[in-house]
Amino acid sequence: MVTIRCPGQLFQNIQAIVFDKDGTLASSEAYLRNLAHRRARLIDAQVPGVQEPLLMAFGIDENRINPAGLMAVGTRLENEIAAAAYIAETGKDWVEALQLVHAAFSEADRQMLKKAQETPLIEGALELIQKLANAEVKLAILSSDSATNVDEFVEHYNLQSYFQVICGVNQQYPTKSNPQLLQHLSVSLNVLPQHMLMIGDSQVDLEIAIQTCMAGCIVFTEGWTSALSSKSPTAKCTISRFDQIEIE
Repeated sequence: MVTIRCPGQLFQNIQAIVFDKDGTLASSEAYLRNLAHRRARLIDAQVPGVQEPLLMAFGIDENRINPAGLMAVGTRLENEIAAAAYIAETGKDWVEALQLVHAAFSEADRQMLKKAQETPLIEGALELIQKLANAEVKLAILSSDSATNVDEFVEHYNLQSYFQVICGVNQQYPTKSNPQLLQHLSVSLNVLPQHMLMIGDSQVDLEIAIQTCMAGCIVFTEGWTSALSSKSPTAKCTISRFDQIEIE
């Protein structure tokens, strides 16, 4: 067990750290913004007039992305459902709207490069991971991105040896906060939640830490151009650089 110290907070008896991916380990803003624009344009080509409302729903404002918005924290399925709702408002049947959106999302994916290649590690992330691994802290990734994308990210940056558990969403676990996924995470790490610490960038990460009775959540604020604005009393530790985390 180790003690984790960061500005304003001390976390003792920590055996495992759970990292979010996009906006925490991975610099994903440019990729997600471009993906959102491609999705909106492709849908607008078939349903004219919905591009701007879709971008607003995705959390895209000109060249910025809302770190608490749909593209930043939502799953692909959640983004598809939100987009289909706008299409349904134009008078299309729900199944037709879902099919149209799914096809547009798939085409947007086809046009983009592999996500792992376009979402580099955030400065200082690798150094922190290595320090934690050297201190024999168990490490995990818990992401709302697809399990495939999370696996490819880990492989692309040669992180396999550092992480004991890698979790993304899939048909079995449709959301990041799915209780079964969180239970799977704890069981796979073989660590009680009170000895686990979350490091993430969103309100979802804070809520997961509370929901699972973790030791706490360290909020990383510099993964996006517009930093997370959290007034939650549970956000006792907020950092802008990974070297602000000390291991004792």
